[in-house]
Amino acid sequence: MFRLDRRTALGVVAGAMAAPAPLSAEEAPQACSSSKGYPANPDDWANLARYAEDNRRLLATAARPQIVFIGDSITEGWPQKSADFFPAGRVGRGIGGQTTPQMLVRMMADVVALRPRKVHIMGGTNDIAGNTGPIDPAQTRDNISAMIAIARQHGIDVLLGSIPPAASFPWRPGLDTITEIRNRNRLLSELARTRSVRFVDYTAALADTDGTPHPGMTIDGVHPDVAGYRAMERVLEPHL
Repeated sequence: MFRLDRRTALGVVAGAMAAPAPLSAEEAPQACSSSKGYPANPDDWANLARYAEDNRRLLATAARPQIVFIGDSITEGWPQKSADFFPAGRVGRGIGGQTTPQMLVRMMADVVALRPRKVHIMGGTNDIAGNTGPIDPAQTRDNISAMIAIARQHGIDVLLGSIPPAASFPWRPGLDTITEIRNRNRLLSELARTRSVRFVDYTAALADTDGTPHPGMTIDGVHPDVAGYRAMERVLEPHL
């Protein structure tokens, strides 16, 4: 039986309860590319309802996806900006504004229940932003480690994506995003190595040597535009 360790459990509690304050109505649209994303219904903190009907329809077809992509708004925007990269069998399950504890809560309903052969996990941007409260780098790693454990317990291969570069977060000004992203990606790379899963590092494809995104790769300094997603796809395709 899968069990959460104490630090991961604390990460989930911290994400649900701790400061900083939730984003205001003015801030939320900047943090999320979809009005269906953050903030979630207070009675559905992880927004399990977001894909519930889509999941039921997919399960009714008895088709087994090749891969499910779980993540935040960067993942949610991928099939919207690059639809031809998501033919039948590639399923997007990103929700704008989500943190890794919310993604962890969604693993069973939005990934395991669909019985995919692979899962692409990419999260951490909103942990740094503190969208659901303070989440330190070790908690990000532990939440994703728990997601890896759930996937492997159910025979699902894991592709672990790096946190994409960002020079700043418009909805959380003043953060040293470059240092935070580098630190968490280092931990995620080490996690992938120790857990023997593939780490898909998008950094070189998206960022300059100073850690800021290449010009023309994002729409707002955080979310990829079409060129950014195409660059990510070139890195990811050999792993598919």
